[in-house]
Amino acid sequence: MELKKYKNENAEIITGWIKDEKSLYQWSADRINKFPITAQDLNDFYQTMIDSNRFFPLTCFEQDIVVGHLIIRYPEKCNNVVRFGFVILAPYMRGSGNGKKMLQLAIDYAKNTLKATKINLGVFANNDSAKYCYESIGFKPIGKIEKYQMPIGEWDCIEMELEL
Repeated sequence: MELKKYKNENAEIITGWIKDEKSLYQWSADRINKFPITAQDLNDFYQTMIDSNRFFPLTCFEQDIVVGHLIIRYPEKCNNVVRFGFVILAPYMRGSGNGKKMLQLAIDYAKNTLKATKINLGVFANNDSAKYCYESIGFKPIGKIEKYQMPIGEWDCIEMELEL
């Protein structure tokens, strides 16, 4: 597995993994409020942030096949803490440790390339497999946003953190 800089042509594959509204919102929260999401929607959303040098979309490859994706960004006015988001793995890659492998690559990137000392993220309480994956690599719950208003209902969001 290898992480590489996201390219616009990766979007078609990545958005193809989003099969229903629940999956869209578990993946993107309410940031991209459009289902079905298209490759152009994703590229347009990312383009507004890529030039900031504080937003790093990455694509995960197994050999030359796109198998995963996530973003890393610096929260406002902070240069040693990063936030993971938009974490997704190809459906056929799930359930066999590949999510952990991809996240470990991203952790290494955050630590060694971005010089981060801490990583945080949010995961919806209705996404047990993602929560379990984050916990299995060392993320700890640090808080909860109850009744986060989503376009398809209210969900609880668990904030998690990993000290590097």
